[in-house]
Amino acid sequence: MTAIDHALLEGYLVRTRWFGGKGRPFQVTDVHTIAELLGSARRPDTALYLVTVAYSDEEGGTEQYQVPLSSYDEIEERIGHAYVGPIETDGHVRHLYDAVHDREAMALWLDGFVAAEGDGVAGSGSIRFRRVSAGPALDPALRSSPLTGEQSNSSLRFDDTAIMKLFRKVSPGINPDIEIHAELTRAGSEHIAELYGWVEADVDGQVMHLAMLQEFLRTAADGFELATGSVRTLLADPEQSIDESGGDFAGEAARLGEALAEVHGVLRERFPAEHRGPESTAELARSMSDRLDRARRTVPELEPYAARLQAAYDAVAALDGLDIQRVHGDLHLGQTLRTSHGWRIVDFEGEPGRPFDERALPDSPWRDVAGMLRSFDYAPGVVEMSLASHGSEDDEQALRAERAQEWSERARSRLLRSYVAALGQTAGADGEGAELTAEQHTLLQAYVADKAVYEAVYEKRNRPSWIGIPLATLERIGGA
Repeated sequence: MTAIDHALLEGYLVRTRWFGGKGRPFQVTDVHTIAELLGSARRPDTALYLVTVAYSDEEGGTEQYQVPLSSYDEIEERIGHAYVGPIETDGHVRHLYDAVHDREAMALWLDGFVAAEGDGVAGSGSIRFRRVSAGPALDPALRSSPLTGEQSNSSLRFDDTAIMKLFRKVSPGINPDIEIHAELTRAGSEHIAELYGWVEADVDGQVMHLAMLQEFLRTAADGFELATGSVRTLLADPEQSIDESGGDFAGEAARLGEALAEVHGVLRERFPAEHRGPESTAELARSMSDRLDRARRTVPELEPYAARLQAAYDAVAALDGLDIQRVHGDLHLGQTLRTSHGWRIVDFEGEPGRPFDERALPDSPWRDVAGMLRSFDYAPGVVEMSLASHGSEDDEQALRAERAQEWSERARSRLLRSYVAALGQTAGADGEGAELTAEQHTLLQAYVADKAVYEAVYEKRNRPSWIGIPLATLERIGGA
């Protein structure tokens, strides 16, 4: 395909959901062709471009985005919403479209995965389609449909069989989402969406992961939406008890705790895990303290809690050591799905803003547990705010707040008890009697505080009206 005008791509990027530089001054400085997928009478030629963006604001820096474009001689009305623009090649005009929205173009990706079924790998030139041996045979007649709602990547489903995530912001190296899913799939974990395969390419002598294909979970419901639905049921009539309302989430939280413990157990078996000495807890405490110091400059509302938060971090520094392993790294209810067969944990990419080598570093599994506990505060907090906006009597609001707090406490308690019980610590039915050790409690409290501090900064910058949710948690941990 002919080189694309940079201005055309700049106009396209700002119209997408997944471009992270909207609102910042930027320029496209380089466009590199990763690979070309040749079409046929029915399927269009499609090129995968690596687009480099440079920012000219104070923060500066560069990013690389994957942009797959299909091309046609004529305008294609069926995908007009995905039109990128025209280019001139070999003396005539070609029309470019975002290939994710082009069913005929995405069939080329499916063809690649089908071709890889026998030997586990297929491809030509720099691009390769890889299959995981546990994956099923794929029907080449499957039809693609793009999914809506994603912010940082693009996903599409192939009928009710598979879902493909195409990474938009990319960098060289092993993507943790693929690396971890591959090991969990090979281990037969029941609490993930099975990985069928992935797409990779050689870029400047290094491997770059471009997409991954997974099991499509037909009966899946988003974990956070399920939790907020439970809270809404409870708060619809706050005079009822949780048991009477049908809005209790404790049972689901317990099952989720068991699923998380199972996934952590497999990760300990499939990746290096170790116990590090006191220097590790001292370094962890320093990093938490540094984040708190930076956050206080952005969020003055943190000041009343700073001394007690620092005391929680100092308690971590006093521990004898830390057990570390591969973890999810960015876990919350939005990274979970509830299916008819139980909970599934998804999106093992880790924190999106960090480079791959940092995301792959081992960490304490209590970071993941803390992230999940924070979700059990966010769900009732979000629902309470939505109900308060409709106006109600002070007494009714106070009763709702009491019920919401009870919902949160029950969910957090049951998840913790089930998680600890699944680790093999002494417990009875439903995790009854399972208790954290003093060291585990110290670590968990510090991780919860660290996460809430991060949330306070995020809310201050993006959703100021939500800042009360993390501040309420800090009130419990490090109140004035």
